Amino acid sequence: MAILRAKDVRQLSDVELQEQMGKIRLELIQHNGKVSAGGATENPGRIKEIRRTIARMMTEINRRRTV
Repeated sequence: MAILRAKDVRQLSDVELQEQMGKIRLELIQHNGKVSAGGATENPGRIKEIRRTIARMMTEINRRRTV
């Protein structure tokens, strides 16, 4: 799954944003599962990118909720 930047997140509809959030969170769970099982991910920096993308999405969700 591609990492979404802030301008990309703003362009998503509410439904699309929720769908993408689910996919990204699932990917994070899979990466964390590999690490906790003692394995190594192909790209360790990917976990950080995923967490940042989730934060961007949550920020946009909260912004839309207050507006």
